[in-house]
Amino acid sequence: MQISRRNFLLKGSLAIAGTALLPKSLLAAAASKPVLGIQLYSIREDMKKDPAGTLKQLAAMGYKYVEHAGYSNRKFYGYSATEFKKRLSDLGLSMPSGHTVMRKEHWDTTKKDFTDEWKYTVEDAATVGQHFVISPWLDESLRKNYDDFKAYMDVFNKSGALCKRSGMKFGYHNHDFEFSQQLNGQKIFDLILTNTDPALVAQQLDIGNMYHAGGIALDIIKKYPGRFELMHVKDEIKSAKGEMGSSYESTVLGKGVIPVKDVIDLGKQSGGTRYFIIEQESYQGQAPLDAVKIDLQVMKKWGY
Repeated sequence: MQISRRNFLLKGSLAIAGTALLPKSLLAAAASKPVLGIQLYSIREDMKKDPAGTLKQLAAMGYKYVEHAGYSNRKFYGYSATEFKKRLSDLGLSMPSGHTVMRKEHWDTTKKDFTDEWKYTVEDAATVGQHFVISPWLDESLRKNYDDFKAYMDVFNKSGALCKRSGMKFGYHNHDFEFSQQLNGQKIFDLILTNTDPALVAQQLDIGNMYHAGGIALDIIKKYPGRFELMHVKDEIKSAKGEMGSSYESTVLGKGVIPVKDVIDLGKQSGGTRYFIIEQESYQGQAPLDAVKIDLQVMKKWGY
C-alpha cells in the first residue's frame, strides 16, 4: 500500500502532537534515564598500554559510556579530541564526562581570565562530546585560609560560565580531605556546595573516597537533595595498604562496607543523579578488566 507524502507528514504531525500531550512525568522519566559508565582510571595500566584494545574490551562487556582521566597536551590517551571521539563512536561508546584538574595556575589573576591551557581543555572536551568538565582536585594552597578558598570558588563559577558557552557544565569531584579539613569551622565539602552556583557547577559525589574521612554518602545526599548530577559508584574494604593513606581500598561492588545500592537508589530518587560512573582502583589480586566486568554485571542486576 502506498502512502502519500501528505498523509505521511500528517501522521507525523499527529504523532508529535500526541507526544506533546503525554504527562510531563513520563517525558521527564525518559529524559532522566540513568547513564551507566566507567571511569577509565579503573583500568589505567591497560589504557596506557593499549587504549584502543582496552576500549574494545569494555564495549564487548556491554559498557556504553566512559569517563576519561587521561587528558594532557590536548590529547586523550594519545589521540586528538576528534580522533578519540571517532574511536569511541566506532565502538558504540561515548564520553559524557571527563576528569582534568583545574589548577590554581589556570586562572590569571592579573587578566581576570582563564589561561589558554584551560580554554583549550574546555574546547577539546566539547569537541570529544563531553557534557561535563570535571576537576577532581583542589590544590592544597587553596585550602589553607578561607579568603583564598572563597576567591577560588568564584573561579569555579566562572569556569562553569565558560563551559556553559560550549553547551557543557563544569563539575567538581571529591576525595577525602573535603570531609577531614575545615575552614572557619566548616568542612570544606560544605563550603564548596554553599559557595558554588548549582546552575554552573555540578557535583560528582565519590561515595568511596569520603568513607574513611567520615563522609557518609546517604547522609550527604539527604542534606543536599538534588545537588549530585553525577556519582562515582564505589565500594570499600579494610586494607593494610589503603588508598589515599587510609586503611580502606576499593573493591568489587557489593563486597564492601558501603550500602552501594541504597546510595545509588537514593541518588536517583532525590539526589538529582543521572550519571552513575563505576570506579574501582584496587583489585585484591583480580585483573582490573575482570573486576570492572563484574562491577557492570552487579549494576545491571541492580537495575542500572
